Amino acid sequence: MMNKELSRVIGRYTGTERGPLLIVLGGIHGNEPAGVKALERMFSMLEVEPQNNPNFHFFGRLLGLRGNIRAMQAGKRFIVKDLNRQWTKENVARVRQAKDADLDEEDLELRELLEVIEAEIEDYQPEKMVLLDFHTTTAFGGIFSIATDDPESTRIAVELHAPVVKGLLKGIRGTSLHYFCNENFKPETVAICFESGQHDEKLSVNRAIAALTNCMRSIDCVRAEDVENRHDSILMEYSKGLPKVTELIEIHSIQPGDKFRMAPGFKNFQDIKKGELLAHDKNGEIHASDDGLILMPLYQKQGDDGFFLIRKAEGY
Repeated sequence: MMNKELSRVIGRYTGTERGPLLIVLGGIHGNEPAGVKALERMFSMLEVEPQNNPNFHFFGRLLGLRGNIRAMQAGKRFIVKDLNRQWTKENVARVRQAKDADLDEEDLELRELLEVIEAEIEDYQPEKMVLLDFHTTTAFGGIFSIATDDPESTRIAVELHAPVVKGLLKGIRGTSLHYFCNENFKPETVAICFESGQHDEKLSVNRAIAALTNCMRSIDCVRAEDVENRHDSILMEYSKGLPKVTELIEIHSIQPGDKFRMAPGFKNFQDIKKGELLAHDKNGEIHASDDGLILMPLYQKQGDDGFFLIRKAEGY
């Protein structure tokens, strides 16, 4: 039997002052290691920070979790199904009630994550809980945050100093951002996602560390004077020239047997013209439905979405 505490929990850091419970997920897709590596380094830095800065204070608790451990061990995005499409109320209820023998690998991952998170809430009794979900993409070119409809989610996402994509959750179901909200948890709950770059890019780890640092500052886990400006600079430099807030135009979803193949060479936030050839599937060519920017073009075998088209949001 897997030791959940040793394997699931990357680290836990509790401040001397009360504050929010910040839960950070890394590797909810098993082929995205940057978030896990960023959390491992963050806990190492937090341990020595009071020695380097005697005036350092941490408010609240930070909990870092590995997402899909079984997929990580296999080096795959998932084993049976995408763990980041399973967070619906109906599916969570099914998983809670089922016997272990009736659950597949991602069902078990979901149950174990919820058990750890609910135990943490019970132990710390926070007034506010924030979920930060780390991801990376198969394509290069651009970092971004995904916000929910909650204004607080957008506020935090903007302060991560990366383009914010709004409306993305309307075209997909069952992500962590859908589930971690006030409807499903007693503490005031808000969620954001941060995409820190390409899967295997070393800088993706550094950007995730910077985003986590900025998140801790924006929700008052750490004071602004204790945060180095380089964290802002790392993110702002890579986001230079990109729109601050964008909105969804289209999601191209993939069904089993579609034989989807993305056309080569596309990068995140690349300009796309209406009618431009983007991909092929069993029915032939797939063209852009409108002018916009492409996001997360799929260059891996596993995945439910071929690409996203976005545009700059009005008013930003």
